[in-house]
Amino acid sequence: MLTDKVASLDVERIRADFPILASTLHAADDRPGVPLVYLDNAASTQRPRQVIQSIVDTYEKHYANVHRGIHWLSDQSTDLYEESRNKVRAFVNADDSGEVLFTRGTTESINLVARSWCDANLRAGDEILLTEMEHHSNIVPWQQAAERTGAVVRFLPITDDGRLDLDVLDQFLTERTRVFAVAAISNVLGTINPLETLIARAHAAGALVLVDAAQSVPHQPTDVSALGADFVAFSGHKMLGPSGVGVLYARRDLLDAMPPFLGGGSMIRKVTTSGFEPADLPSKFEAGTPPIVSAIALGAAIDYLQGQGMEAIQQHEHRLCVLAHEVLDSVGGVQRLGPSPGDKCGIVSFKLDRVHAHDVAQILDRQGIAVRAGHHCAMPLHKRLRVAASTRASFYLYNTPHEVEQLGRALEAAKSIFRRKS
Repeated sequence: MLTDKVASLDVERIRADFPILASTLHAADDRPGVPLVYLDNAASTQRPRQVIQSIVDTYEKHYANVHRGIHWLSDQSTDLYEESRNKVRAFVNADDSGEVLFTRGTTESINLVARSWCDANLRAGDEILLTEMEHHSNIVPWQQAAERTGAVVRFLPITDDGRLDLDVLDQFLTERTRVFAVAAISNVLGTINPLETLIARAHAAGALVLVDAAQSVPHQPTDVSALGADFVAFSGHKMLGPSGVGVLYARRDLLDAMPPFLGGGSMIRKVTTSGFEPADLPSKFEAGTPPIVSAIALGAAIDYLQGQGMEAIQQHEHRLCVLAHEVLDSVGGVQRLGPSPGDKCGIVSFKLDRVHAHDVAQILDRQGIAVRAGHHCAMPLHKRLRVAASTRASFYLYNTPHEVEQLGRALEAAKSIFRRKS
């Protein structure tokens, strides 16, 4: 529950930490260009100087391969790499660092579970439960697992206003359900799903739960121990960190029982010509040279987010979401997707009457406003909503009310352009 007791963010001070936000776009000899208004944060966020500097410092001062070298640089790099793992552990309140695996992103984290746990545990006739609002990364790996094992994938439906239809949950979550994979927050609708309820009911049915937390961990406080999920996946590039690094949190007992996802260096304790013995956690699931610099920079991103306060970030985005709904309603001819601001985060997807989403995005881009257009890697959801494509504005800690109002004015301009064409 959001309250006004949380200290407000100093957004102007925050914006000064992000060099790219001072950019000017589309400048030419006959025009000065327009300032960047970055509203595509659900796809990927920007990076503050502190994160950028951590990347530079690691390469210039500390870089070597981790865990293997018996020399000073390797020790330095290893210490920074494992320190970042501990920062992630504390950030999501995992019980120990062995439950925190570094991956290349949310997609790889989900694939790891779908390959390792599913291949070892699923049988023909078992069921995997998803929802109609999932990102493709939380659909395709399970469909592939079903093809390999003979399991069946089912989809919990949503309501017309973009919420999970909990009234029919018992019809989909049965004794045959082995895994329930669900997004904490829809990347299209912004819907905040009731994870505590979903996890409790899944566990009561005997199913494990994987949470796609790509849109939640960067934007609100996360406590995986209190949440009780079995697996939680998220990405660094959506939380001020670099691309190429992500996290899978998983319960230690599950990881201990799961076979390694990839084979190679680092993930072994012993190799002979007749076989191998896997290493202890977390190395067991981190084959090869890991994303060393990206993981260290993720630790710097976590430091930055904690310095601002996750509750303050969540409340700031909520205010922007409320304003965005008001602005879009004032434009007219806008179909908003998803629930009211009280049940969603700072993601606002919409359809402008008689204008394709790609055209909307191009017109907004001419005014410096970066949004997303298309199906946002959620084709089943758009089919359910009977919308071919949508435009998505998504906010983060460095966005301002003025930028939301600029979005509204740009949409008015888009309406005028297409009104003249028609």
